[in-house]
Amino acid sequence: MGDFFKLQENGTSVGRELMAGATTFTAMAYILVVNPQIMASAGIDQDASFVATCLAAAISCILMGLYANWPVGLAPGMGLNALFAYTIVGDLGYPWQTALGAVFISGVFFVIISVTRIRAWIIMSIPNDLKIGMTAGVGLFIGIIGLQNGGIITDHPVTLVTMGDFSDIPTALAGVSFLLVAVLSARLAAGGLILGILAVTVIGVLLGEVEYRGIMSAPPSIAPIIGQIDIAAALDVSLVSVIFSILIVNLFDTTGTLVGVASNAELTDEDGNIRNFSKALKADSTASVLGALLGNSPVTSYVESAAGVAAGGRTGLTACAVGALFLLAIFFAPLAMMIPSFAVSGALVYVALLMCSGLGRLSWENPVVLIPALLIMIMIPLTFSIADGIGIGFISYVALSLLASKAPKVSYGALVIAVLFIVKFVLL
Repeated sequence: MGDFFKLQENGTSVGRELMAGATTFTAMAYILVVNPQIMASAGIDQDASFVATCLAAAISCILMGLYANWPVGLAPGMGLNALFAYTIVGDLGYPWQTALGAVFISGVFFVIISVTRIRAWIIMSIPNDLKIGMTAGVGLFIGIIGLQNGGIITDHPVTLVTMGDFSDIPTALAGVSFLLVAVLSARLAAGGLILGILAVTVIGVLLGEVEYRGIMSAPPSIAPIIGQIDIAAALDVSLVSVIFSILIVNLFDTTGTLVGVASNAELTDEDGNIRNFSKALKADSTASVLGALLGNSPVTSYVESAAGVAAGGRTGLTACAVGALFLLAIFFAPLAMMIPSFAVSGALVYVALLMCSGLGRLSWENPVVLIPALLIMIMIPLTFSIADGIGIGFISYVALSLLASKAPKVSYGALVIAVLFIVKFVLL
């Protein structure tokens, strides 16, 4: 196992990788509750969707671990599932079977651009400063999710956001979660994140804020979903814009996540090149097709993987551990669903702060790359979209490179990205 995953080469161990996998799974476990609920709003059987979510996540994580040797967890994507349920099925009125067909077709295109190296060509043409901006932006995005889930920040009709109510026990426990995770992570080489999450969960049970639901249950049937996908109906010309929207959001959501996690996991060399990146892209895109066949919205790489990386995960053994836990979750649904969002929120905020550590490497003296990098960092959390934040940054980068640089120079890949996002923002 050590030789296959190159544990010694990556400065890690079996125990650390398994602990990191458990940490990533814990941070991602909310998808087991949230995704079936969202898919149910599209008319999909919720119990069957729970099993489909577990299977899609498990297979995708194991594929990423064995093929790419990356510590990245995958599951049906948040945002993408909302696009599926609320826009394609809800607003546009397509049956969920047809929507699954659109997801499948977009996934096939996703695999094509990944296998033919088009995706890698686009990504490798991204300036290093913009990659740093993506990493920090993804980190702040994780932080916003953590603060929101914990009730530490909440919506406000005038200021958009405001401080939450710390007299509310779950909000107070979210603050405790952050402090525990920070203290334990500072004192321990690994395991601080998951220990903090579990400790706050236990406190929640003792205070009556977490309901004990048992440990095991028989898995529901997946029959209401399997074989229901309608690819033929999705070939209708009216769905071209829908398929393109799924593709473009999936492409840059996963790109931002993979670049951010790779940087945090020290999978990059001194020139900013990412090891095994082509394999990671292929595994990630293939997972999107598998997800559709199992009755899910696109499967994508999860930003919460950064929690496992912060806990010491460096290889595909972490991803395989996440996959194994998703498989077990099929039988341990009550236990997996018991971990509350406020217990995880502190860990997400802690990870978010760690992911901003690369900002010191920005080219502060060069506004042509500095301003777009900072825009990406700011706009990802403010738009609540990794893809939209990256798009705004790239459009500004191309504009500054062509109009404000003393020696105008911009790669074809950056031009392609900017044009794609202009089309998305204007026409879709």
